[in-house]
Amino acid sequence: MSTVDCIIGLYIRVDEMLHDAPKHPQARLYPSEVVTLGLLFALKGLGPRPFYSWLTRNYPDYFPNLPERTRLFRLLDAHADLTDMFLAQPTLLGVADTFGIELRHPLREGRAPMQIGNKGKSNHRWIVGAKLACLINQYGFVVAWEYGGAGRADNSFPELISDFADETVVFVDSSFHAKEGDPSNQKVCERGTNNERMLIEQVFSLLTRVLHLKKVSHRSWDGLRMRLAYVLALFNTLLAWDGFPVDDDGNVELSIANFVI
Repeated sequence: MSTVDCIIGLYIRVDEMLHDAPKHPQARLYPSEVVTLGLLFALKGLGPRPFYSWLTRNYPDYFPNLPERTRLFRLLDAHADLTDMFLAQPTLLGVADTFGIELRHPLREGRAPMQIGNKGKSNHRWIVGAKLACLINQYGFVVAWEYGGAGRADNSFPELISDFADETVVFVDSSFHAKEGDPSNQKVCERGTNNERMLIEQVFSLLTRVLHLKKVSHRSWDGLRMRLAYVLALFNTLLAWDGFPVDDDGNVELSIANFVI
């Protein structure tokens, strides 16, 4: 798929969701335009400066009212809550797990007083950064998410699961089990059981390889939250690009690699 086709396709799908979102009388961009830019930012996988340079150099005609770079990213942050409309509905079964995000090399930890994130383990190795806790439904679509420092315990995200206590049973690994207060709809799975949980590993693989979420360079929690919001909204949008193609076994093919720009 060409980049132009991707831009147009994203805008059409975003506008279908946000056509009723009000535009501020002094704003130059409609909410659907801002969110489309946020999804493009997530898809390109660059930092704010190189993304803005790429956009203004190659596609100025598609966004004639594009504001200055810092104002654009303030707009993206202000409109990030609109991405909640792109989250999926829960199904009878769900899966939750965490994903480590590297913000800097461990040797650089503590070199600046305003650094965000902290030290924690991801895939059996130390990182300095953040942790994304994600709940997906049985088809692989993102239902809800939370985030925190890389050192935050997996069992400190109970609301991610308990908020859907009447709607879904959530499979998790043993790291989500707390000494007390586990959500009633949480099912802790022992190693080697309930292989349905591997679905979320496919999701995390796509977030790493296609949407470049494993290593980011944001310097504030607000900036990281904005990036996560658009990345996960983009993931659901790309996954449902051609509708909801379920095979005979009730599975959706998790494939978004053809959208790389």
